[in-house]
Amino acid sequence: MSKPLNTTYWTGAWIRFREPVNEFASCELATVYARDGAQCRGLYWTPKNNPKPKVAVIAAHPRVDFSEHYAFPQLLRAGYACLGANLRSLKNDVNCIHEQLLLDMAAYVQWLKEVQGIEKVVWLGNSGGGSLGCFYQAQAKAAPGQRLKLTPAGRPVPLAEIEMPAFDAMVISAAHTGQGLIVNETIDPSVVDEHRPLLTDSSLDMYDPANGFKPAPEWSSYAPEFVERYRAAQLARVARLDAVAKAMVRERIDAEAAQSSEGLSSLPFAAQRALMQQANFQPVMVIYRTMANLHYTDNTLDPTDRGYGCLISTRPHLMNYQISGFARIQTPDAWLSTWSGLSSNANLLKNAPAVTEPVAVVHAGRDLDVYPRTHTQRIWNSLGSTDKTYFDFPEALHYFEPAAGEDPNAGAMAQLGKVVPWLQSRVPL
Repeated sequence: MSKPLNTTYWTGAWIRFREPVNEFASCELATVYARDGAQCRGLYWTPKNNPKPKVAVIAAHPRVDFSEHYAFPQLLRAGYACLGANLRSLKNDVNCIHEQLLLDMAAYVQWLKEVQGIEKVVWLGNSGGGSLGCFYQAQAKAAPGQRLKLTPAGRPVPLAEIEMPAFDAMVISAAHTGQGLIVNETIDPSVVDEHRPLLTDSSLDMYDPANGFKPAPEWSSYAPEFVERYRAAQLARVARLDAVAKAMVRERIDAEAAQSSEGLSSLPFAAQRALMQQANFQPVMVIYRTMANLHYTDNTLDPTDRGYGCLISTRPHLMNYQISGFARIQTPDAWLSTWSGLSSNANLLKNAPAVTEPVAVVHAGRDLDVYPRTHTQRIWNSLGSTDKTYFDFPEALHYFEPAAGEDPNAGAMAQLGKVVPWLQSRVPL
């Protein structure tokens, strides 16, 4: 059955092409194996009018399927190869360790160069792919001995042992500053007890009318002192969750060490069994109420023409209690590596200074989760490149989705109509 081309383009799990590409592009499966043995598969697209291109654009996201990214058709028409590089945490980031994702990305870039003969690689960092790509670039450009040796949970990661070819240019499109920094903004600080998630400190509840909340279609208005107290309380909750995660990790690491010690055999069987259970126990953290960004309901905090709500709900005061929110179920390792803005290394603002290659920054003016002052301008200011170009699309949504009745591909064509010439001038075919 053919996939519909005129319905929604964002499902929370994959991005769709908005036009058939078979007439002008060919596709093959790209299978790679990371240094730690993880297998990843993506789709490699090449233009029929340039079947052996020397330049490829690669796009990936920590959990969203970018194998049919909406930008690929225009890039293929321009003669560029396109690789939708799905990673090990595709559609399920319960155990997403960003440091491990870099192993997957390195394997894909090596595959492009060694198998496909690609000479230059351009990173397309859309949404969460922006912080992911900058993290990779910072580690790739570091001397092997200076790369990260441990995840935030203290697990070894072999970044120093692998080839990590750096990108030759980057496009950062509708990107936030990092998944952890997003949760710093969206986590509900009014949660009183992580084990009793309906208990609420009403003085910190953004969805309480007493604090300025109004349901859609009216916009809320929060007092500056409430905003300041709210943001501080969000960071305090993240810090508490970090402490829980680190304690869980420490218990398991200690049990693993004891299990491998020489004195294990001298313990009674019951003690040995308990120790082995603890060493092999893999806990998860259930993190409730993570859809509570003040920007969702108050558009004066970072003014744009965006609509009410967020990318995955127009009624965030209800979505905040449902299962599809950010970071809802995580291993402690994944929480620390991906969703904790206090612990994650995938912080675009910290990694951006290492990006000195040509870079295009694309802002979607009506984005529901990425805001100009909060995200895009800070990214722009943090980049180390002296060759950077800013593209602003005031009417665009996060994935350049078409408005009702609009040509499905209109937003993508408008975006790529500017980005492709920029790419051709920096990384010509």
